[in-house]
Amino acid sequence: MNVLSLGEYVELIGHFMVLSIIAIGGAITTAPEMHRYLVLERGWMSDAQFTGSIALAQAAPGPNILFVAVLGWTAAGPWGALVTMLGIMLPSTTLALAAARWGRARRDTLAVRAFTAGMAPLTVGLLFSTGWVLTEPTRTSAVALVLVVGSAALLLRTPVSPMWLIAAGAVSGALGWV
Repeated sequence: MNVLSLGEYVELIGHFMVLSIIAIGGAITTAPEMHRYLVLERGWMSDAQFTGSIALAQAAPGPNILFVAVLGWTAAGPWGALVTMLGIMLPSTTLALAAARWGRARRDTLAVRAFTAGMAPLTVGLLFSTGWVLTEPTRTSAVALVLVVGSAALLLRTPVSPMWLIAAGAVSGALGWV
């Protein structure tokens, strides 16, 4: 955990407020930019801490957005968790409320339908980017690559629950294979 100056907290909340606005498909789609900022640019955590923070938050019950609080906590303790959560929630929540009202009133127009259809491939691309960043610490492990590719193939081709794949990953980690 780092001790940040007031200016760094202001910069942190500002960065997460910008990420909040571009988080199409959910905050997890901005994880690559969070990684660039927190790990590569600021050095407030390592690759392993970044991946571990997201894995811990995703394994815990509750909203997916909690990974942002865990990243903030890892970077700068309780104030970091508070600042990152405020930054990621406030702009997108305000925009979503306003846009939902506007879009609901115009849902049958061509422009609204085209915008909605156009967001799907963008979201898929952002999710692939997030997956790529999250595999960073284990890309040199053959077992990890088999788990990643095998899990993706099973999810695409079968109705298997993701919980079984998460369990397989946890067992592999517990046995020291990855």
